[in-house]
Amino acid sequence: MIISASKRTDIPAFYSDWFFNRLQAGYVLIQNPRNPHMFSRVRLNPDVVDCIVFWTKNPYPMLAKLDKLQPYDYYFQFTLTPYDQQVEAKLPSVKQRITIFKQLSEKIGKERVIWRYDPIFISPEHSIEYHKQQFSYLLAELKDYTQKCVISFIDHYKHLHQTFNARAIKPMTNEQINELAEYFAKQARQAGIVLETCAEEVDLEQYGIAHGACINLQQIEQIIQSPINAKIDKNQREACGCIESIDIGTYNTCLHECIYCYAITRQNQVIINRRQHDKLSPKLIGQIEPTDIIIDKMVSSVKTKQDSLF
Repeated sequence: MIISASKRTDIPAFYSDWFFNRLQAGYVLIQNPRNPHMFSRVRLNPDVVDCIVFWTKNPYPMLAKLDKLQPYDYYFQFTLTPYDQQVEAKLPSVKQRITIFKQLSEKIGKERVIWRYDPIFISPEHSIEYHKQQFSYLLAELKDYTQKCVISFIDHYKHLHQTFNARAIKPMTNEQINELAEYFAKQARQAGIVLETCAEEVDLEQYGIAHGACINLQQIEQIIQSPINAKIDKNQREACGCIESIDIGTYNTCLHECIYCYAITRQNQVIINRRQHDKLSPKLIGQIEPTDIIIDKMVSSVKTKQDSLF
């Protein structure tokens, strides 16, 4: 089983105490998105968890606790973009996050820290030239601390239309995408960094940019040193190449206040959810209630019988 922690929120930044308590307890409760009182109980023992994929913009609160992950294999998807606090209101400065990125890489190895330059958007303050300059700057800082960079272009979700219109953020044209892709690819190639896209239908192979997968079969096999039997996750977008995983996060719980976030539909709900969070609870938000229905989810390792890739 692959655990995703999490595409729905930033667990390393805000909920690491809860996460480690769940590992110690050996299970987590995951809410059914269609029924708020229905939960799946998922085991988190090392014998069934083959790999944990962390998604974060600020793993600093977790850095001192990484030794608690010793029985598990894992890697980080670390989003580090150049935007200021008008776009990513509650994040540390870019310089601080560069330092955190390097600290994480030095602790766990650069092969386990994926840099995400994501999402890319164009606005009056964020031009093509802005992205060229900022990508080059970040690449120069991070090239010795990662092996791969993942890019994607902003998605215009319905609940974000008002914000995007107010900031003159429009869908990128093919010309804009190709101009940036060509430049990014050249810079990444010179730095020895693999460049891939995330869930993008656009074909950028002509620049050497492959369609990537964030929960990546080959990456996981390399990290856990074992082949696995895993299928493409059919519950994701059509262009997504991720393999099946179980996400333990909850929507409307991230506190970074990024203007482009797909996982926040109501900011007032984020405040309510945060108040209800208990690091000792088996579920991310709130406590078990009498009306809750809990069903044990059948999970198992997806490793095949071969002991090692080598």
